[in-house]
Amino acid sequence: MSVRALGYIGIGVRDLKAWETFATSILGLQIGSRGDDGTLFLRMDENHHRIAVHPGGNDDIAYLGWEVANERALEALAEKLHGAGFATTAGDAAACRERSVGGFIACDDPAGIRCEFYWGALVQRRLAFVSPRGLGGFHTGDEGVGHVVVGVPDAAAYMSFYRDLLGFRISDFIAWTIPGRGDMDVAFLHCNQRHHSIAFNQSSRSGKRLSHFMVEVDALDDVGRTWSLCDREDVPMAQSLGRHVNDQMFSFYIVSPSGFTVEFGYGGRLIDDATWEVSTYDWPSTWGHKRPAAPAPAKEKIAP
Repeated sequence: MSVRALGYIGIGVRDLKAWETFATSILGLQIGSRGDDGTLFLRMDENHHRIAVHPGGNDDIAYLGWEVANERALEALAEKLHGAGFATTAGDAAACRERSVGGFIACDDPAGIRCEFYWGALVQRRLAFVSPRGLGGFHTGDEGVGHVVVGVPDAAAYMSFYRDLLGFRISDFIAWTIPGRGDMDVAFLHCNQRHHSIAFNQSSRSGKRLSHFMVEVDALDDVGRTWSLCDREDVPMAQSLGRHVNDQMFSFYIVSPSGFTVEFGYGGRLIDDATWEVSTYDWPSTWGHKRPAAPAPAKEKIAP
């Protein structure tokens, strides 16, 4: 495959202070450093950062960082993108320092999401990851940050870009109907053993492109502890505890300060491409992941 992992995620936000509290006190991520403009570079492991939170954004995804093996692999990918009609720009020395990588090129995918393809991420092995909440650790390594799910205007073009051009493989599909929201048809793609690094569905809705990103912890109890913390602190819940039918992730969803959700999970399924068979499912979860009921309308007061 051209791409090895989802190495980092960049988001642009309106309320940086709220994100700092959310990232550290709720998600348990560590602030590795801060940019001159206040950008939070968040650690999940020995890498300099896995998530960058930039101020002044529109509360949506700013870019995705896709890891390739080395400089030669990046050059080959650049030629492939050019041949397919995608214009790329190379990150200069200052941009590479900001991203903490050896080199990268960038282009917009068919949905207009900026993709950065990089090699040589900065690994700070002498600085152990320490979660502010005392979490045991996050499942990253060769499988990258976790995954993102996005809504796109042209699912066929998106599939062609990620599968045919970048070399991702289809994991499976889920097609179901959400009462009051309509039909959902989501494709899940992988670039390593992680069940999926990106998933997408066709959406005509304007607004946020990012539905959610997922982080996976190494200990089941850390999901339970985080669930209890969110319940105690009244963090808005998007979906209750549950287990997904396809990647078998045990997880729940909370609403971020930007309005999109974050899935917090454990125990995701790994894929062996030698034996994997693609399936289509008709519901996303084997149990749980219940959405909160809409609040009942306030009763009109009757004057005495």
